[in-house]
Amino acid sequence: MSSETDTLPLAVDFPPASRDDWRKLADGVLKGAPFEKLVGKTYDGLRIDPIYERARNAAAIPARAAGAPWAIMQRVDHPDATIANMQALHDLENGATGLTIVFAGANAARGYGLPPTKDALKRVLDGVYLDAGIDIELEIGPQSRDMGQHLAELLAERKIAPSAVKVRFGLDPIGGGGVRGSSHGPWESIAKVFGGKIAQLAKLGFHGPFAPADGRVIHDAGGSEAQELAYVLAVGVAYLRALESAGIPLEDARRMIYARLSADADQFLTMAKFRALRLLWARIEQSCGLTPEPLFIVAETSWRMLTQRDPDVNMLRATIAAFSAGLGGANSVSVLPHTLALGLPDAFARRIARNTQLVLLEESNLDKVSDPAAGSGGIETLTKQLCEAAWSLFQEIEKAGGAFAALEKNIIQPKVAAVRAARDINIAKRKDVLTGASEFPNLNEKKPAVLDARPAALPWTDEVVLTFDALAPIRLAAPFEELRDRSDDVLAKSGKRPAVFLANLGTPADFTARATFAKSFFETGGIEALGNDGFSDPAALAAAFKASGAKLVCLCSSDKVYAAQAVAAAQALHAAGAKHIYLAGRPGDLEAALREAGVTGFIAAGGDALATLKAAYQLL
Repeated sequence: MSSETDTLPLAVDFPPASRDDWRKLADGVLKGAPFEKLVGKTYDGLRIDPIYERARNAAAIPARAAGAPWAIMQRVDHPDATIANMQALHDLENGATGLTIVFAGANAARGYGLPPTKDALKRVLDGVYLDAGIDIELEIGPQSRDMGQHLAELLAERKIAPSAVKVRFGLDPIGGGGVRGSSHGPWESIAKVFGGKIAQLAKLGFHGPFAPADGRVIHDAGGSEAQELAYVLAVGVAYLRALESAGIPLEDARRMIYARLSADADQFLTMAKFRALRLLWARIEQSCGLTPEPLFIVAETSWRMLTQRDPDVNMLRATIAAFSAGLGGANSVSVLPHTLALGLPDAFARRIARNTQLVLLEESNLDKVSDPAAGSGGIETLTKQLCEAAWSLFQEIEKAGGAFAALEKNIIQPKVAAVRAARDINIAKRKDVLTGASEFPNLNEKKPAVLDARPAALPWTDEVVLTFDALAPIRLAAPFEELRDRSDDVLAKSGKRPAVFLANLGTPADFTARATFAKSFFETGGIEALGNDGFSDPAALAAAFKASGAKLVCLCSSDKVYAAQAVAAAQALHAAGAKHIYLAGRPGDLEAALREAGVTGFIAAGGDALATLKAAYQLL
């Protein structure tokens, strides 16, 4: 009997392996522990098994055409339109195929952005051949909602037909209200203006798409993948209804809407999320009596995953994110520069953001295959699970009256807040690792260069009629970064960082593992760990502690050495003036004796590192 491996010269030399064979091996390693120990869960509660079989009879999901590269979008957000123009031209000359023009006050301006004026638009696009196939996307806010009309006037001055320009207008009143937590009117009046504005732009000859269903609103606030997808569906449907009310046939209206999703460093979830959106939107189209067409999906690498500390790691995060979005079928990808969380990126950071995509496309040829994940057991399963979870949440939003009503009634926000709270707990316990921030810190790292630019404060012109809970953007690393900032302040004022003395007991073979753990633990909070070669004499240990000048001390060694030496060491340290003694590891049966000897706390994997570090600062 032949098998699928018969044509593979090496594979035929091995007996065929089954899932049952793997399960037997896994059970042997588990040594009686439950199999569920190997099963992961997403923040939506979706099950992730350790192994999957190939998905049979799986078809590719229609998305970006095979062999068609995604648009390489470069963010243009300098407050000085002249400098922004120089950046834009340089980007286009060096590989970018599109520009994301960000205006101050936009949801994703991140504190920067162009002035919301016609003059700024004209200057930033000076020398840009808008009819040469370049993708233009506008990121607008309340103060820049007339940019579409300004662009039309600019094209008229240049004698360029609107139909010759590939532009996405960024008209997203629901997303803007969701992030701000307010609205200048009820949805009925906003929808009327929204639909009328798009109808007017279409009449001028623009093809659009005009309105994004922007999942960043949920993602940036800490939400889950299913929540992001459900929100995008709900906003998309709300905009379809508004356009239909404006007299635009659904057949045309659907092409006026696009979606934007955040791409983060979770490769498989990101790929599955992009694939799921296409399936879900096709279901929406079918429900409207339409034959499904591929939705235009914009990807942007995640803001919330960026770190200020060890920002070079952001390059790796962005590479995985862009890779995943591209393979997931995104039509355009924008990579946030790795220093954006620190300030306005310089030319080097912009080049890296651009080249990340160029390498993926030109050297890795990721655009040559349409939906390469098709048939992958794991990704197909995740895609299906996300579809089911997101559709259920979407139905809840629709029952509440749609996206705007669900925001107004604070139905969406608590669900997002619950996921964010769960993330906060896992980050605090370092279960969700943030390299450079919550793990593997470098207290001596140098901050990269950023541009010295600050946008002018924008006056708020809209009357606030409705208020509700805001979906404020976050960065996951911020709590640990705040502690590092405190450490920097102490260093600047005193010339020394807060410090903890590592009371290493025994030989390096005894203490290295836990000393390494303790060093990473404390230094993630900016508390410098003072190491040494180890001690066996309590008196020598106490003398070294006193000489260090540290106010905190942490015992580090193996369980065997702890049993023999930890109590005496703690007593000696306490007698030498140590008031705050930690022990690296779990104390077990020694806890009572250790506490009596002066140990005040224990640090171990799975503990709340953030709470412990915050408390440590109160002891300094």
